[in-house]
Amino acid sequence: MKTKRSANDAVWTVSALNFEVKTILSEGIGSLWIEGEISNFVKPASGHWYFTLKDEKAQCRAAMFKGRNNRMGFTPQNGQSVLVKAQVTLYEARGEYQLIVDHIEDAGVGELKRRYEQLKNQLDKEGLFAASRKKPLPDPPQHIGIITSPTGAAIRDALSVIRRRAPHIPVTLFPTMVQGEQAAEQIRNSLAQVKRFQNCDVVLMIRGGGSLEDMWCFNDEALVRDMAEFPLPIVTGIGHEIDFTIADFVADFRAPTPSVAAETITPDCQDLMQLIDERLSRLVVQMQLRLNKERERSSQLERHLNNLHPQRQFEQLKQRLRYAREGLINQMTGRLSHDKAQLLLCQTGFFQHNPLGTIKQHQKNIEQLGYKNAQAVKQSLLVARHQLALQAKTLDTLSPLKTLSRGFATIEKKGKLVTSVAQLEKNDEVKITLNDGNRQATIL
Repeated sequence: MKTKRSANDAVWTVSALNFEVKTILSEGIGSLWIEGEISNFVKPASGHWYFTLKDEKAQCRAAMFKGRNNRMGFTPQNGQSVLVKAQVTLYEARGEYQLIVDHIEDAGVGELKRRYEQLKNQLDKEGLFAASRKKPLPDPPQHIGIITSPTGAAIRDALSVIRRRAPHIPVTLFPTMVQGEQAAEQIRNSLAQVKRFQNCDVVLMIRGGGSLEDMWCFNDEALVRDMAEFPLPIVTGIGHEIDFTIADFVADFRAPTPSVAAETITPDCQDLMQLIDERLSRLVVQMQLRLNKERERSSQLERHLNNLHPQRQFEQLKQRLRYAREGLINQMTGRLSHDKAQLLLCQTGFFQHNPLGTIKQHQKNIEQLGYKNAQAVKQSLLVARHQLALQAKTLDTLSPLKTLSRGFATIEKKGKLVTSVAQLEKNDEVKITLNDGNRQATIL
């Protein structure tokens, strides 16, 4: 059966058909991620990459132009499993569909990135990246601990910065692997060593650049949890500026490179010298003011001491003594003149009133008073004897001994006088006192 073309049927050229198919593929499918194996990899002088991406059942051609592959950190190899992001299009000249690749990464790297994002999101939700957990950096540090490989470029760069900026700050290296399966455990052991060392007040955790696999130890969950609980501030300088590990997020400060990390925690010795010069200048000015003040105070003290000098005081005392001597002589001269005049008056009165007559009269009066006193004493003694006799008779009448002599007795219980039978009980020990003695008795 023959099919005839009608007048209204359009006729396509091959070029138009391929263009239409290319448009449908580009707009209908767009950009997507594809996983496969590299084969037939070619890198001509133009710098473009051409290869085949295949799996167990199919394959397709792919191209990555120079402007894109220059930004890749590696060159794909035949047989390598990769994950590509590409546009599906058609190579019009041959009518073959192909992939225009924008990005290539190792298929294993893609899995690592997924694990990285999963752990990062989990720890972020737990609050391990919160700013409130960040510890302040010491300013300036007293002792720096560095956790890194002892042979890498990172330690050389960091030590060079520290020696240039702050050579006076001591540094202790805690050597460890920073790449490989055992690296994370060794870094954790180094953190424990820093804690036991107890001299550091800040820790640098650094390494040079590398691939995601190279730096994977810094995404270890146990390590970053140890960092979150570490008592000292930790500064990371891992890889390059575009490299981020989970250790960077949990660290107290993240620097883009090891050199910047060392620069972040060290003061610039030039700035310190300038600060010292400024403070020294202020100190010199203050000391000069203080010296001037003390010099003035010293002059005042010198003048005061001159006034208090013993020689000056001696002269003053000598002058005062001279005045006092003259005053005393004048005073004694006046006193002697006055006493001499009084003596003359007394002599005159003494001769006018001779005391011999007065003495005789006083002797006579004394004799009379003596006789009167003797008589008064005799009379007082007679009255006293009479009163004593009366009081003795009264005491004898009232004496308890007198009562006892008439047959009465006193009874004592435990040193107290018994005045009533109510005070006595059976078997009480009592003391009975009579006129001529006492006896013990028991109440029946």
